[in-house]
Amino acid sequence: MADEIVDKAAVGLSGRQYHVGVASGEISDVVLMPGDPFRVELIAERLTNVTEVAHKREYRTVNGFYKGRLVTACSSGMGCPSTAIGVEELARAGARTFVRVGSTASLQPSIAVGDLVVSHGSLRNDGTTAAYVPPGYPAVPDFELTLMLEEVGRELGAREGFAVHGGINATDDAFYAETPEWIERLSSLGIANVEMESSALFVVASLRGLRAAMICAVSGNLVTGDVVYGAENPRLHEGWGHSIDVALEAVHRLRA
Repeated sequence: MADEIVDKAAVGLSGRQYHVGVASGEISDVVLMPGDPFRVELIAERLTNVTEVAHKREYRTVNGFYKGRLVTACSSGMGCPSTAIGVEELARAGARTFVRVGSTASLQPSIAVGDLVVSHGSLRNDGTTAAYVPPGYPAVPDFELTLMLEEVGRELGAREGFAVHGGINATDDAFYAETPEWIERLSSLGIANVEMESSALFVVASLRGLRAAMICAVSGNLVTGDVVYGAENPRLHEGWGHSIDVALEAVHRLRA
């Protein structure tokens, strides 16, 4: 019986990946990763010679060029489970650098809707990373890539009029289980923002020898009540564009 048990870590290392639907040679070694498949188009608008590689489940993958460098955009879907699968499979197909460009909620009064936040590390309040590593294992981004995101972000922000913050974020699994008490607790700890994917991105990247970082646009402030759900949020949409611009220029300058 033991000889029949499947070792998933050893299955599908080559060929077309089961969930994401891409194969080695079809993507760049640099991937920008939004959560929403429809936000892949925002990245594609900033690239040239764009081609769609695959679209399976929540994973929509396109290639294009930024200043002569091939870049891939692939959506992660919502939450750590789908993010971990996406990073694992994209890495098997040749990706080595990941930048999450997503949405996040602010936990500090000074971080406003539409601002950008660069992650310095994630508080792991998720179940996925617990399956990979013990509780004390840190979820941290690549240092050099993070510094470049902040440098480019502040440069572009000064020129175009948007703010960039850096800090520790929390990664939660349960969007609607975030109680006022939990939000207050995170804020009191100095946590800058909360989202749902980065801890998985950082932990898988660390284990697999990859580079990963995150820059997010603020969708709402959970401590001031400046939150827009179920309606158009032009400040967030503008922030998404800024985060993508910063990420593309950062990987270009770093030659990641």
